[in-house]
Amino acid sequence: MPTTTPTSHDLVHLSAGGVSLVLDCRDRALPAVVHWGAALGPLGQTELVALADADVAPVAPNEVDVPVRLALLPEPHRGWTGRPGLSGHRDGRDWSPAFTVTALEVADDRVVADAEDTTAGLAVRLTVEVLVSGLVRARAAVTNAADGVYTVDDLTIAFPVPSRAREVLDFAGRWGKERTPQRCELVVGTHERDSRKGRTGSDAATVLSVGERGFGFARGAVWGVHTAWSGNHRHFAERLATGRQVAGGGELLLPGEVRLAPGETYEGPWVYGAWGDGLDDQAGRFHRWLRSRPQHPSSPRPVTINVWEAVYFDHDLARLTDLAERAARLGVERYVLDDGWFRNRRDDHAGLGDWYVDEDVWPDGLGPIVDRVRALGMEFGLWFEPEMVNEDSDLARAHPEWIMQADGRLPVRSRDQQVLNLAVPEAYAHVLERMTAIIDEYGIDYVKWDHNRDLVEAGHPGGGAAVHEQTLATYRLMATLKERFPSLEIESCSSGGARVDLAVIEHTDRVWVSDDIDPYERQHMHRWTQQLLPPELLGAHVASGVNHTTGRFHDVSFRAGTALIGHLGIEWDLALATEDEERALASWIALHKEWRALLHGGRLVRVDEADPTRLVYGVVAEDRRAAAFFVASTGRSEVSGVGRVVLRGLDPETRYRVDPVVVGDGPGVQAPAWWSGDRVFSGRALEQVGLQPPLVPADWVVPFRVTAV
Repeated sequence: MPTTTPTSHDLVHLSAGGVSLVLDCRDRALPAVVHWGAALGPLGQTELVALADADVAPVAPNEVDVPVRLALLPEPHRGWTGRPGLSGHRDGRDWSPAFTVTALEVADDRVVADAEDTTAGLAVRLTVEVLVSGLVRARAAVTNAADGVYTVDDLTIAFPVPSRAREVLDFAGRWGKERTPQRCELVVGTHERDSRKGRTGSDAATVLSVGERGFGFARGAVWGVHTAWSGNHRHFAERLATGRQVAGGGELLLPGEVRLAPGETYEGPWVYGAWGDGLDDQAGRFHRWLRSRPQHPSSPRPVTINVWEAVYFDHDLARLTDLAERAARLGVERYVLDDGWFRNRRDDHAGLGDWYVDEDVWPDGLGPIVDRVRALGMEFGLWFEPEMVNEDSDLARAHPEWIMQADGRLPVRSRDQQVLNLAVPEAYAHVLERMTAIIDEYGIDYVKWDHNRDLVEAGHPGGGAAVHEQTLATYRLMATLKERFPSLEIESCSSGGARVDLAVIEHTDRVWVSDDIDPYERQHMHRWTQQLLPPELLGAHVASGVNHTTGRFHDVSFRAGTALIGHLGIEWDLALATEDEERALASWIALHKEWRALLHGGRLVRVDEADPTRLVYGVVAEDRRAAAFFVASTGRSEVSGVGRVVLRGLDPETRYRVDPVVVGDGPGVQAPAWWSGDRVFSGRALEQVGLQPPLVPADWVVPFRVTAV
């Protein structure tokens, strides 16, 4: 990467994946965004200067006397009155730095600006990248370059958003109902989504987007941000009275959490920016980048059975062996033993932290079940909750000083749990040793890594807040285990889907979308979790007929059809399944394996539907020669027929055969007339005209195989 001396002509154009980012680095100022959005094609320096100058607004009455310059790290001394990029102080001083760029490194895909304020004794490094998919990401680091401690209160990246983008979409949620979309108008003020839970949170904004009014899956320019951090964090969109708009984020620091001694540096998390023409285009940028990473899962995602909802804490070798044998006959490829295998763990009130196989429940260790699972041709996975501890545990009794607390008092319990302070070197070493020993002894292939409570009053026994250090220690623990066991896969589970972000996915191989496996709920949660993550990273299981969370009953067809698109699994006591249910489940598993490469490698398509009782979605192969689409009925409309289904994303000039896939015996699916014809249509006709769907009952999924002819 060449290093340049900043000049008055430093305008940089980065472009990839159909996106352009134009940065104004003139006059030794921090980089400011001139354009972030659709690709602009080749631009010479003269054109870049004209474009940058055209972005300078005239000075309005009663504002500062020079045009306000908005950098990616916004600076109040430039006249910006919104959220500043850096907030901090040195005993009340040096609270409004004025940075001058001292070095600028420019490459085809990245700009790194080093800047300093010698008066305040601070230096910053701002890094901006355009990734292969067109994602943009930026992060800042601040260094204390003077005597005395500098306290960092906030370090925020802000991407400018055009004034025509006035509608905000982000996500809310709760346990068992993660990624619930919510929309509102961006008005003057700040739309702010803070997470103070010490983990990403089931109510996390996930991707906060600002777009043109009425934007949908297929069209409408949309600019979104994602803060890649699994601890306390912030997303926000802000509109000033001047009309300037930004969307951004960063780590949410607790009081005094980052205090820099002379020479020390704090680096904030990556904040990702995703522009798209429609939400599918935006999501596709996340998906393509994730799939381009060297650590992205490359082997077919194993069909998994997790025993939790089958047995809960009732571990019995004979019963668990029978479950393994039934699963293997159905085509399952991975078996996961969940909570309850370790000492003192007969319910969720005790035992967390005692990571030794319970001798009373497993007198011969886990060897017998591990050996049987492997003999059946399946991988073996095991549940851990490494960051937690029960007060009723041998570990807590031996080391109460390892429990997070504030001012000498334990936080309020949640699920009878407290948080183990992994920033304490001895606590970290203990957990690493115990996990290493168990994984090594049994050759564990897969760890379901749980995190079942928010971090409330999460501090060191000595007094300071500890969420920042805890988050880094968790990443380090995951990374160390992966170094020691290169083939180990890890699932990010956190009361279900409360740790879903682009930082934890750097260390893990899938996420558990939700503890609620009700297919009606999962239809919606899968749909929106895919705004960030591709289907192969979403744990999607087939639960029992009567759902353990909602109490609803659903036919196996709806349960399996809903789970088919993700990383398929089972969470069901198969001993209670009927022969018909077993046959149907085996057929769905076989269909998933047939389609797995397509489902986990193609482009996601979600169709904008006027009727809320119908969801249409699918995956189109990169070469557009094949696709799989799903029509899901999630309720009863006020009309008997809700109209034609369009299949989007195919090659308009190619002719396709559309074949409905009927698995098992359904309750009276009424086929439309075209099912008995040759079923060949052009891609243009399928997108512009569409097809009449079958009449199906509520809570039913019909897959369609689409093949080029």
